[in-house]
Amino acid sequence: MDLPSGVTSHTAQTARLTTHWIESGPQDGVPVVLVHGNLSTGRFYEHVLPGAPGRFRFIAPDMRGFGDSEKADLDATRGLRDWSDDVKALVDHLGITAPIHLAGWSTGGAAISHYALDHGGVASLTYIDPVSPYGFGGVHRDGTPSFPDHAGSGGGTGSPDFVARLRDGDRGTDSPFSPRNVMRTSYWASTHTVDPEREDMLVDEVLKSLIGDGGYPGDTTTSENWPGVAPGTKGILNALSPKYCNWSSIVDLDPKPPILWTHGEADIVVADGSAWEMGTLGAAGHVPGWPGADVMPPQLMVTQLRDVFTAYADKGGSVRMEIIPGSGHGPVFDNEAVWTEMFFTHLEAAAG
Repeated sequence: MDLPSGVTSHTAQTARLTTHWIESGPQDGVPVVLVHGNLSTGRFYEHVLPGAPGRFRFIAPDMRGFGDSEKADLDATRGLRDWSDDVKALVDHLGITAPIHLAGWSTGGAAISHYALDHGGVASLTYIDPVSPYGFGGVHRDGTPSFPDHAGSGGGTGSPDFVARLRDGDRGTDSPFSPRNVMRTSYWASTHTVDPEREDMLVDEVLKSLIGDGGYPGDTTTSENWPGVAPGTKGILNALSPKYCNWSSIVDLDPKPPILWTHGEADIVVADGSAWEMGTLGAAGHVPGWPGADVMPPQLMVTQLRDVFTAYADKGGSVRMEIIPGSGHGPVFDNEAVWTEMFFTHLEAAAG
């Protein structure tokens, strides 16, 4: 499927890895970097670029291990800092010195947070259904882990059937674990439909992902604690584990860039009781032996996000929080007009 009008494709060797990205807008425009989520690529953003304000330069890279960027292993012990450092390397390669606007979807939310914390030079932050500030799986509301080894999170919690279908390049619909069906039910609201040609392209983009220990889902270790697995040290699901992923310190950023948080009300991935999280699955009886809510409650992901963004505002930051009715994990897809109006208004206000 061809790129939309005005959107171009590029590949270059940065100081860290070979990176592919798409972009639109003038080369001297106000820089906006769009960071995709897990099992996706920069092309997931391409549909919003033709209607974007003309004074901005939008850059949407494929992160390491995804799309057409280098299939480099992810060091999970750094959380999502490999991603944020890769973005900085691309920004430097492009010679961008002006403050950048950052948007991150899902996993990308942790990456843009670490960029702001580690590199600065951020004009605004936009979060699209981001992973909790305390990571994904096995934590209480305040971020306290259910077990010292963070059992119940990481690479071992991924579905083996789904992983096998990714590895085999399954493009079909015969299983709920096929990449196409997972995308239809989890990336956006299940009621949302995508043009068949574009859906085929997006499935192909997902299937470019690095599968295995260094990519998706990552390696794992056994645990004496329920459900018997704990995070390894490589790959994306381990990088998302609360053992390594914690961006709650964003509340202490100084200066504080303005924040827009948009969240789909019907999101089943990042939710107070995510359909993919072990505490929720155990409480529902889908994983035997659940130790109970006192030990591992369903993770209150949206509550944790609201807590941290409220604390950011209480410390002087500007925060707009928008829960979008009817939207799933990606309001940028299933409620495009509403989401882009919020996003472009946010950019215009932050850019001045």
